[in-house]
Amino acid sequence: MFDAFDFGSDLTPVTSPWLIPVMILLVSGHAFRRAAKCRQKGMRLQPPKRFGRNNHLQCSAVTSFHSPHPRTCRMAIPLRRSEPEFIAADLRTFFVTSSIAEKRNLLQSHRSAKLFAEVLSHYRDERRYLLHDFVVMPNHFHVLITVEREMTVERAVQCIKGGFAFRAGKELGFMPPVWQRGFSEVRIYDSEHCSRVKEYIAQNPVKRGLAEKPADYLYSSIRGGFELDDVPQGLKPAVSLRPSRHA
Repeated sequence: MFDAFDFGSDLTPVTSPWLIPVMILLVSGHAFRRAAKCRQKGMRLQPPKRFGRNNHLQCSAVTSFHSPHPRTCRMAIPLRRSEPEFIAADLRTFFVTSSIAEKRNLLQSHRSAKLFAEVLSHYRDERRYLLHDFVVMPNHFHVLITVEREMTVERAVQCIKGGFAFRAGKELGFMPPVWQRGFSEVRIYDSEHCSRVKEYIAQNPVKRGLAEKPADYLYSSIRGGFELDDVPQGLKPAVSLRPSRHA
C-alpha cells in the first residue's frame, strides 16, 4: 500500500524506498504541519541528507521539477528523548548574590541581619522557594535556593529584596533605595558545583575576617537554628568545609 504517493496533480508518483520512513517520521513528529504546507504549495519531499546540529534529522521539500522557480523548505525532526535526563526540570537551583545600594553596611547590625533572615524564612514558609543555605554579610547576601516550574528566580529574589526593603523601611527607618538594582545568579547543575557553593557561603565570613570559623558567624545558615530544605535529588554534596578558593 506504500508503493507510491501522489503529492499533487502536477507531480508524478514517488516510489523511492526512503520515502516510507521519512513520511512516518513527519506524520508522527512535530513537523507535520510544515510538511502539510509544503504539500499544499506543490512541494515534494527529498531524502534526508545528514544529521545537523543537535542531532536533528534534516529533510528537504522542493517544488515540482516543472516549476521555473524551485523553492526549498527545510524541516528539523527532533529525536524523541524520553529519558529522565532529557525532561525539563520542575526544580531549578540557583546561587544568588545581591548587594546593598552603594555598598553601604546596612546589614551589619543585629537588627537588620536578623530581619533579613526572618524575611528569607517567611517566603520559604510561603513556598516561594526552597531555602538550602544563606549568609548575611554587612553589605550583601548569598543564598542557595530552588524554585519550582511556576516560579522564576527573578520573582523569588524580588520577594526577598522587596520584602526586606518594605519591612526595613517600616521597622528600622531605612530610606530607599535599599538595594542595588539587579542581582547575580548561577544555575546549579550537579552535586560538585553545589558543594563548592555551599563551602563558599560557609567560608565567606571567615575570609572577610568576621569570624574565626563558619559556625561562629551568627547570620549564616551553617550556624544552625534555621529551617532549611534539602537540595533536590542529584545535587546533594558531600559535607566538606575546606577553605574556599573563591574571593
